[in-house]
Amino acid sequence: MLPEVHDFLGCRTPAGWVEAALAQQDIMLLDHKNCEFKAASTALSLIAKYNTHVDLINYMSRLAREELVHHEQVLRILKKRRINLRPVSASRYASGLRAAVRTHEPHKLVDTLVVGAFIEARSCERFESVVPHLDEELSKFYFGLLKSEVRHFQNYLRFAYQYGDAADVDRVIEKVRAVERELIESPDSEFRFHSGVPQLA
Repeated sequence: MLPEVHDFLGCRTPAGWVEAALAQQDIMLLDHKNCEFKAASTALSLIAKYNTHVDLINYMSRLAREELVHHEQVLRILKKRRINLRPVSASRYASGLRAAVRTHEPHKLVDTLVVGAFIEARSCERFESVVPHLDEELSKFYFGLLKSEVRHFQNYLRFAYQYGDAADVDRVIEKVRAVERELIESPDSEFRFHSGVPQLA
């Protein structure tokens, strides 16, 4: 279904993660809600930091609104399923990817956009991984998010090439792909939407 996403990512989601997601759907939904909020926050922070990049801020403004809509949609599902809101700690995934970001401009912007592309691509691939196994309501909801996640991935990548040198962007993609693959395939202490393979007791 998603050849462009699959080609971009360095690996597919392991079966162990899918099993954990099905066993802990409350955690999956709670963490998904948090991820949507963080995605909106990231878009807003890019607007604040790079406020002279007109194309970028126009897109990120729209993206922030869309991510907040998704946040509200997950909230409604949580309420309908009587899953109480509670704190869920962040996984190591996003911080692990951001550790690969260079700290000086303009490379920091390019690297941040590449990391954003990987996060969106992995989110899309995770939705695809669980959709066949979920109940009708949740399967339909996650399937409906696939198109938007692909679009977000494509636009993050497009801006990386717009604001960076193509050869440098290609090198960054290879570097981040290796980090991302390690985070996805390695054992993780807990299940989260972007966790590695959970080592469940």
